Amino acid sequence: MKITFLLVLSLLALFSQPFLSQAERCHPQDKRVLLKIKKAFNNPYHLASWIPDTDCCSWYVVECDRTTNRINDFHLFSASVSGQIPETIAELPFLESLMFRKITNLTGTIPHAITRLTRLRSLTISWTNISGPVPAFLSELKNLTSLDLSFNNLSGSIPPSLIQLRNLNDMRLDRNKLTGNIPESFGNLTPSLQYLYLSHNQLSGIPRALGDLNLTSIELQRNRLEGDVSFMFGRNKTIQYADFSRNMLQFDLSHVEFPDSLSSLDLNHNRITGSLPEGLTKLESLYNLNVSYNRLCGKIPVGGKLQELDYTAYFHNRCLCGAPLPDCK
Repeated sequence: MKITFLLVLSLLALFSQPFLSQAERCHPQDKRVLLKIKKAFNNPYHLASWIPDTDCCSWYVVECDRTTNRINDFHLFSASVSGQIPETIAELPFLESLMFRKITNLTGTIPHAITRLTRLRSLTISWTNISGPVPAFLSELKNLTSLDLSFNNLSGSIPPSLIQLRNLNDMRLDRNKLTGNIPESFGNLTPSLQYLYLSHNQLSGIPRALGDLNLTSIELQRNRLEGDVSFMFGRNKTIQYADFSRNMLQFDLSHVEFPDSLSSLDLNHNRITGSLPEGLTKLESLYNLNVSYNRLCGKIPVGGKLQELDYTAYFHNRCLCGAPLPDCK
């Protein structure tokens, strides 16, 4: 009888151990911080799973590192929360990825406290009503590989200090209300940067130094840029996608050389002159080209993908002709 009783106790201890470990997985400090964040957002329905007597590693929106059991991901997406980004978020020291996306009632500015998240690799604050400047203090987040501040109400100029982010792979500041010139210092952005999106702002100047970058994709459409961007191209570049449409660019396209990697080029609605360079016919990867609404002249070169494009890729120029436009006279 005694042996049976001891056996039962042993089995209970054995089978209860995994549940005990699972219950204790959530770090108490992280749980306290998350509950503060929930309170700061007025206990929204979206965070209903955040109940004190449950494991915070299983809560919606957040994830725990499998080794440390500390909160390392915080992704609040399409949530019905309102207010400002709580400074309490900075009390999650193991965060590597932080996202506030598609939250229209998120207002205020980006808090300086965010710089305490020294492990942060990805920062996304997008499709919100965050306003104020792009903070220069973001340059303190040295481990960032991705910065996305698109689709907000940010204003003012782009801080030159962002070049201090030496691990960036992509930067998105598009669809805000940014003004002034793209900083001259951006020519010294990290070589690891592949994607630069600054479109749909009110930027007025593009530095020649930007041509020192070897990007994969750049979007600068719908700004107020003037002058020449031919320095962004060249046979030695690796750019695949470039959109400079709907600006006030003015340069001669005739002798611009493009890399073999180029697959999409949009220059529509500018003041570009000259003719289409013969080199465009040699781009085997080119699937999209739009030079409409410019001041181009001459015959469209024959070959490559140029005749496969719709005539709308070329129309509304000064005197551009040849297939798919009407024949030259």
